[in-house]
This record gives sequence, C-alpha cells and structure tokens, in this order.
Amino acid sequence: MSQNAPLSMPAPKTPGFTDVKAALLGGKTFRSLSEQSLSPREEKFERARQTLGLFVAPAVAIVFALLPTAMDPTQQLLAAVLLGVIILWICEPVPIPVGGLIGVAAVVILGIAPAAEVLQPFGSTTIFTFIGAFILAQAMLKHGIAQRLAFAVLSVPGVAKSTYRIITAFGVITCMLSAFVSNTATVAMLLPTALGILTVIGELLQNRGVVKSDFDPLRLRVGAALMLMLAYGASVGGLLTPVGSPPNLIGRGLIEEATGVRISFAQWAATAAPLCLAMFIVLALVMFLLNKPEIRRIEGVDGFISEKKAEQGKMKRAEVNTLIAFGFTVTLWLLPAFASLIFGTESEQYIFLDDRLDEGIVAVLGASLLFILPTDWKKREATLTWSDAAKIDWGTIVLFGTGIIFGSLLSATGLAETIGTTASDTLGVTSVITITAFSVILAILISETTSNTASAAVVVPIVIPLCVAMDVDPFIPALAATFAASFGFMLPVSTPQNAIVYGSGTIPITRMIRTGLVFDILGAALIISIVPIMVGVTGIGG
Repeated sequence: MSQNAPLSMPAPKTPGFTDVKAALLGGKTFRSLSEQSLSPREEKFERARQTLGLFVAPAVAIVFALLPTAMDPTQQLLAAVLLGVIILWICEPVPIPVGGLIGVAAVVILGIAPAAEVLQPFGSTTIFTFIGAFILAQAMLKHGIAQRLAFAVLSVPGVAKSTYRIITAFGVITCMLSAFVSNTATVAMLLPTALGILTVIGELLQNRGVVKSDFDPLRLRVGAALMLMLAYGASVGGLLTPVGSPPNLIGRGLIEEATGVRISFAQWAATAAPLCLAMFIVLALVMFLLNKPEIRRIEGVDGFISEKKAEQGKMKRAEVNTLIAFGFTVTLWLLPAFASLIFGTESEQYIFLDDRLDEGIVAVLGASLLFILPTDWKKREATLTWSDAAKIDWGTIVLFGTGIIFGSLLSATGLAETIGTTASDTLGVTSVITITAFSVILAILISETTSNTASAAVVVPIVIPLCVAMDVDPFIPALAATFAASFGFMLPVSTPQNAIVYGSGTIPITRMIRTGLVFDILGAALIISIVPIMVGVTGIGG
C-alpha cells in the first residue's frame, strides 16, 4: 500500500484481523508464550531463554550459597537468593511477579529474616500510589479519556506527522512534569494517554498495510520506544529539582548533614539542568537507534484524527467525573511542590503539606472519588465499579513490592555496605574522579535490583565516610551518587516507573534490558563528566 494513501476506517473485526484497541487497552500483561504472536525464530529464542532460566536460577543460587567466602552467612544467603531471582526476572521461566515471590519465600524459609520483618516493606506508600494510580488509569481507559487525550496530542500542528516527533514531544512533557511531580505519579498519570496514542498508531499501521492484519500490537517497536521514553524521561526530569524524586531529597539531606553546606532549590536546579538536557538528548538518540519505529512519516493522519474526534462527540458524565477525580489527585500531588517553590523546602507550609499529603494516600483518596461520583443517581451507578477496579495490573504491584522488600533486606543485612566497601578496596579508589566514578556505578548497580530510594539511602552513606577516610571532599561524589540513584533502567523492578510501563505489556524484557543497559552506561558517563564541571560553575557546595 502506498505510504501516502488516504487512511480508511478500521476494517471489520474478522478472523485474522487484530483488534488493536482491545489488545492495547485490555489490560493484558505478563503473557506466556502461548499468548504472544511470535515468529518461529522468536519462539525458539524465548523457549530457550525460559528453559535456561528454569535450571540456571536455582543452580547459581545454590552454588553461590555453598561457596567458601569470608562473607557474613546471612549476607551470603541473601546474595544467593537475589542472584537466583535476578536470573528468573531476566529469563522469565515463570511470570516476573512470581519470580519475586519465590525469592521472598526463600528469604523466609532460609531464615535470612522473619516473615513479619520481610513483608513489612510491602505496606510502603509506593504500593498505595500504584493501586490508586492504576484505578484512576482504569477509569480513563474505560471511559475513553485516554483516547481523547491521545487525539488532542496528535492534533498539535506538525506532531502527528512523525512517530519520532510524537515520542519526543511525549518525552518533553514527561520530563517537565516529573521535575515537580514524583516520577511514579507522572508515569501513572500519562500511561493511559500513551496507550491511547499507541492504539491510534497501531490502527494506522494496520490500515496502511505496514504490518500484517493479524499482528501483535504489544510487540511494536514504536510502542516500546514510547513506553520506555515515558519511564526513562521521568527519571531524567526528576533530577532537575530537589523535590523531583525521593533520592534527591535523601541525598541532599545526607550531603547537607555531612558537609554543613545548605543546597538551595536554585543551586540544585542550575547544577542539574545541563545534565538533564544532555541526558534527554542521549535518551532520544538511544531510543530511536535501538527501538526504531516501524514507520517514521505518517501522512494523511489529520483526517483520520478529525473523524475519530467527531465520533467521540461531547464529553459524557463519566468522563467529566473521571477528570474531576484525576484533577483532584494531581492538585494534591502538586501542592507540596508549589509550596516549596513559594515558601521554600524549610518552611512550615511545605513541611505541613508534605507530611499530610502522602503520595500513596492522595492516590487512593482520588481513586475513591470514582466510586462516589455518580453517572446515574437514580440507579445509584458510580463512575467505576469494583469489578472494573479489580482489573488493574496487580502483577506489577506484586513485582515492585518484592523489589522494595529486597531493597530493605540489602540495607538491613549490611549486604549493600559490604558490596560497596569490598568493591572500593578491590578497585583502589583514591581520587575525587575515581571515587565519583565508583559511587555512580555502585548507585546504578544497586538501583537495578532495588528501588531508587533504597539505592540513595544505601550508597550515599557509604560514599561520604569513604571520602572522609581518604581525605577527599565528599560533595561531588555524594551528589553524583544521588543523581545516579535515580538510574537503573534495565529491569522492571529497578524503578516504579519501569514497573508501570512494563505492566502495559508492550515492552519485552529483553528490549528493556538492552535499552536500559546502553542508557545506564551513557548516563553514568554523563554524570561523571558533567557534575564536577557544574559544581565548579554554579559554586554549589562551596
């Protein structure tokens, strides 16, 4: 079919013709081989990968646990379990959430820690953020808000003519929002819109014959690029301000306490801005080189978009209610950030709002409005039913919950500190540059298997005394480690935003690992090279 041919309406749903909307907006995730549309070569690779993981994961864990080492026995057992879990996550012989649960069970059975202590982090506020945000997203998908927002984005002059522009524009929006709203909240807010945009693109590809009529919309490269841009863009934008992500606040507090130097909001932003800009440019290049969209130019899309917008008509009561709940949630999420800009992060106003408006509590409170705001008062019909809410991606919630558990255990058992000090002694770091490089690499490695918050809380306390012991100013290495703690892009469990977009089902784990590894390496290089320069330019910490 000609690339410039006019777009037609979607073909009738017939055998062998994929229902793109149902595939992308139906909440499917963590699919087994039988649920995916794979080529014979892909199926052979996936089957070999899963079979290998099924046997290698327990073998590696057992061998490492029995190795004669000088490690504390508890730390060695935890490291063995964690190695096995990582292999399960990478090879997927079982669904990724199940791999995490197997690891948690092994921790308790092996006596590494008691069950009550192990499971306590599962009550983290992040878990409630996931639940509330996913319920809000479910309402946006059910009532068509996601599609409506997608068409609004695609209607911006010039944007809809190129998949590259669409993905880049979405990344810019994500970065700007995540500088003031938490990375998790930003991704949760924008995911339905991203899925809506991907649905439109998938239908366009199908109508124009770019893909087979029975293609799998969840395996599009353009979908992986859009979703990874959403997750990684939030991490990049979150570096810009002290309130952009929890690691920033943790790192800043530890640095200020250790050095006695206060870091202002403006100093932080001025230091981080060039780093964020460079990272975003590199991110876009990496994304398009490793996940090249199936089609670049999308000619004739304007008429298709106009036709679809006309079909939607005016907003219905359910849509209005969903936007009210969504707006209420976002407003409460933003209030502490606005207070920090107006009154400062040391003010009573900011402290009061930040303490009371917990991100997780706000998320479930906003989601609760969906069960209160009526669409038909006489019939007592609310905007969302519990049957609708039960369809949210519980697998992703379980997955990240297990990640938080392992992060807590790394800190509690002292394994993280052991890793840091052993690596430092082995590598023989002695100068500011080598300590900075070591700090960045360690923070990224730890954040790959734990939350970025846990990474900052573990690494920065290791780096500061290490610098003091070597008579090196800890400011630059600690600040670099704080930035690096927001990295970790290879696995769904690395950050909440990774887990959220992986839960959409549009990103194969191998594609996330490959893209994340490249961006980890390039991002580490940018932090190591830019942070010392910007500290000198802005005078921060001086």
